[in-house]
Amino acid sequence: MELVRITKEFKFEMAHALFGYDGLCANIHGHSYRLWITIRGRVRHEKGFVKDGMVLDFGNLKKIVKPLIVDKYDHSLVLNANSPHVELDFSAFEKVFFLPYQPTSENLVIDFAKTIQENLPKKIDLLKVTLSETATSFAEWNLQDNL
Repeated sequence: MELVRITKEFKFEMAHALFGYDGLCANIHGHSYRLWITIRGRVRHEKGFVKDGMVLDFGNLKKIVKPLIVDKYDHSLVLNANSPHVELDFSAFEKVFFLPYQPTSENLVIDFAKTIQENLPKKIDLLKVTLSETATSFAEWNLQDNL
């Protein structure tokens, strides 16, 4: 059986601030994020199987990524838990997350890759996670770079 890669794109809006940064991104600001998830697996060829001919149903990939990442972070504010921002009152907002790292695209893409890997079915490999915060800037996690 042949190995095939499939990719699904997701979109969400999120605000963040980079504590201690030496530019404008030290201020709270938002991005329209685009997230691409690429997985690899063997195409299933099973007569009578409803998912015959698929590596993984795109809908099943969506059931993993949407609640764990997209729904969680969409229209949220993400801040560094090791910053003085933790002292501020954000109780007026429903979705504020304090992460144990600086919320850069690089750190977020690593976190997202770990989360997705832990939730994929057996025999499906996570190959690549790409997170774009602007039309011209993105971070990429790649399995081959992390072996």
